[in-house]
Amino acid sequence: MSATRLAIVHEHPTWQEPLFKALGDRGVQFHTYDLKSAAFDLDGEVHTPVVFNQASPSASLRGNGHAVSFALALLEHLEAAGAKVLNGSSAFRLELSKIAQVRLIRRLGMDYPRTFAFNRAEALRDQDVKLRFPAILKPNQGGSGARMAEVGSLEEAISLLEADPSYWDPDPVLLLQEKLDHDPNGEGIVRMEFLDGELLYAMRVVGVSGFNLCPSVDCNPEGEEAGTCSIPVEDSPGKPGFLPYPDIPGEVVEEGRRLFAATGFNIGALEYLITSDGRRVFYDINANSNLRRSVGLAMGFDPFDRVAEYLEKEMLA
Repeated sequence: MSATRLAIVHEHPTWQEPLFKALGDRGVQFHTYDLKSAAFDLDGEVHTPVVFNQASPSASLRGNGHAVSFALALLEHLEAAGAKVLNGSSAFRLELSKIAQVRLIRRLGMDYPRTFAFNRAEALRDQDVKLRFPAILKPNQGGSGARMAEVGSLEEAISLLEADPSYWDPDPVLLLQEKLDHDPNGEGIVRMEFLDGELLYAMRVVGVSGFNLCPSVDCNPEGEEAGTCSIPVEDSPGKPGFLPYPDIPGEVVEEGRRLFAATGFNIGALEYLITSDGRRVFYDINANSNLRRSVGLAMGFDPFDRVAEYLEKEMLA
């Protein structure tokens, strides 16, 4: 780490560019630490007092799966050396495990999707009496909707995994989760972005028919142009719409704030939906928060500038 006061740890080639620009516009000096090819000296001094972690569990989709474990080791090392690490190792561990996320939501007494974890498809036969279909097959370590599929029966799930062993990589722990029926053109899915414990903005994600709901314009562009996400188009056929949600109910904001506080994140996002039978179910927690500038601008501010302002404040604290 160099002698500037702020470092941003990242792996994706373009996700952080809007933030880099916002920091530059503020005159904030910083340096980047690219996880795609990196090393650190365990005996070396850490000269950067503030580190913002933007590592993503989806790195393996871009051929950078080794960056995930390395990021966790690096964050722990920086914390032990006394650096202030925003979205640090405990936050990153939570992002890497859907199981841990469900456990946290359940502990807080909030509604969550019924979930079964397994490491061999045949092991699900022991749970057959408890399983309900259709269900969603997903990885414990997720990212950008990869390795997800809807299955209509246990036999279909087993056949799918036998036909495509790649579902087990890179984390050989999979989940079978209840399908949460909802109106994709109604309230849809709601994503709440939090910054330093407070709601930055909420947005509705509508018109969804696939699993890739990443709000980055790299994955889901604003116009008709094709995205550059590593998830193939055929795996995510529906292009979601991202709509500002300024009138999100206050009680939902308070519930989200309580969940966010329990994550230990400094910056991040929560996702929930209202099911067809009226349940409000939180089902996903993201520390690497890809902001949607157009949503913030519709509410009168640039969300990347808000994050840059926060990072600048942390540098001076």
